[in-house]
Amino acid sequence: MPQLASDVRAFEARATDADLDDLRARLAAARLPEAETVRHAAPGPARWGQGVPLADLVDVVDYWRTGYDWRSFEDRLDRIGQFRTTIEGLGIHFLHRRSPRADATPLILTHGWPGSIAEFVDVVAELADPEDAGAPAFHVVVPSLPGFGYSDKPATTGWGTEKIAAAWVELMDRLGYRRFTAHGGDWGGNITTVLGGRFPEHVLGIHTTFAAGPPGLITDGLTPAERRWTEETHDFWHHRAAYAKQQATRPQTIGYSLVDSPVGLLAWILDKFAEWSDTEDSPFETISRDRILDDVTLYWLTRTGASAARIYYESHNSLDPELRVDVPSAITTYPRDIEKYPRAWAQERYRRIVRWRSPETGGHFPSLEVPGYFVKDLQDGLAAVLAAPR
Repeated sequence: MPQLASDVRAFEARATDADLDDLRARLAAARLPEAETVRHAAPGPARWGQGVPLADLVDVVDYWRTGYDWRSFEDRLDRIGQFRTTIEGLGIHFLHRRSPRADATPLILTHGWPGSIAEFVDVVAELADPEDAGAPAFHVVVPSLPGFGYSDKPATTGWGTEKIAAAWVELMDRLGYRRFTAHGGDWGGNITTVLGGRFPEHVLGIHTTFAAGPPGLITDGLTPAERRWTEETHDFWHHRAAYAKQQATRPQTIGYSLVDSPVGLLAWILDKFAEWSDTEDSPFETISRDRILDDVTLYWLTRTGASAARIYYESHNSLDPELRVDVPSAITTYPRDIEKYPRAWAQERYRRIVRWRSPETGGHFPSLEVPGYFVKDLQDGLAAVLAAPR
């Protein structure tokens, strides 16, 4: 077993009873607006035309106040194994599960926004110790991004995706993992891309659900399905990305609401789970209320609504147009994700795509929406990465 660096410390997450009582009191005293004016009796996306419908929010708020059990989530984090270390003056929190298998490969999983380490809690065990003896096994590391969860909040600017990727290399080295694989989606996909492009001496290969090619590529030669992908991605960024513009330009302003109001925080995040999941009417068709509330409550108790939003201020549109990834790459594009790029575009940046998949179901949160498929796809993708010629 690799020797851990001396400044890697075990950590336990324990909210105070006073904080949990305060949360329930705020939920009970919430002031809600009137119902939306686009109400539709029939289930469907139109119900969400102005955002989270009042009836849906009231139902989740009531469950959050009277039925949800935060302590069970804390226990699950402890069973995986929690740690903290300080890198570049900033405390970084992470989960770490070592595989019992002698042939296991180190793997770092990076979340995005509005996600958190809660996205991966249900898949760590199977990745570390798969039931199928023929599947690859991994020593799994799941860090909380700076300003998220139990990681520290940066007090100065500069913690963008390039610096985070460098910090992840240092983190893995402290755990004894000089070379490793990496996976991510959303901001985690961006960071995973930077890892593969900037640190090929440390990164054996990557798996990502975010595979943006460099800017300026044309649609000539694309299939009709690929053209639809580009049109849907264009539509997202031009008509459905106001949240990103707000957080990229005024994270402090929206941050006051996200830190002060649990209902405001819930609505801001639930809206994205609804819009970005592969469902017809509600994110709860595929993701349980408990899993979404694990994520939202983590933001609430750590008061990270503002600090997490700042990753947009630091890194929005910051991926280097010239960055190329020459390590083996496996790419999976889910049909209801918010950014989808044709393979011809992706391979302009990712030069060694060894596996490409476009499943029939799934959205932006595959580890929560389709966890069984997600794990198998990640195993198979990284197996292809590891089998690629060096």
